[in-house]
Amino acid sequence: MTPALQAVNLTRVLPGPVPTTLVAGVDLAFAAGSFTAISGPSGSGKSSLLYLLGMLDHPTQGEVRLFGEPTAALDDEQRARLRLERFGFVFQFHFLLPEFTVLDNVLLPMRKLGRLGTSAMRAHAMALLDALDMASCAGKLPAALSGGQRQRAAIARALANDPAFIMADEPTGALDTRNAAAVFAILGGLARQGRTVIAVTHDQGLAATADRRVRLVDGRVVADDAPVAVPAGGGGGTD
Repeated sequence: MTPALQAVNLTRVLPGPVPTTLVAGVDLAFAAGSFTAISGPSGSGKSSLLYLLGMLDHPTQGEVRLFGEPTAALDDEQRARLRLERFGFVFQFHFLLPEFTVLDNVLLPMRKLGRLGTSAMRAHAMALLDALDMASCAGKLPAALSGGQRQRAAIARALANDPAFIMADEPTGALDTRNAAAVFAILGGLARQGRTVIAVTHDQGLAATADRRVRLVDGRVVADDAPVAVPAGGGGGTD
């Protein structure tokens, strides 16, 4: 079966007097409906790999394939459109626009894509917020929300255009243990709905709740296995 997302010899080198290799020859395939956690020590290339997989950065060598289709020849405009249509992103910091309500933040990607009319966009946004127990917060500004609520609002925004791929970079890094577990549970539920979910985390306990765990060291895959039981709250740094 053709993978939903595939990294083929994916490499990222920062140029300079002494070039820095962030990602080195990574080959990975991700099935539709899978939930993968990428872990590793600080500086191991976790976030760099995620940005390459999510089309936010260009590889120095190799490519990303979506459902078997190559992407190396796409120009910046085509890549931006592909991200808008097929990817949803969740980061450690929610990046909600502070002057906009929660509802308006969720509406932003839909307005940019322009597929739906005004009433349909609003209905879809409210349905997403309701599914994440955030409907009562639709009219609030981000400053009025708790950390967990802000991250759930960010997840709703990531789902606005019904993406096939959810890319999460340390989505629980700013949350307490209870809210971190809740966010990972939401990500797992999205995978069970058929989305391909890839989450970077330094927390080994949370990584163990994913369907698959990939570990990076110095930009290379050193382990690719099923999760094991590890208590939540495992240490490590951020990329």
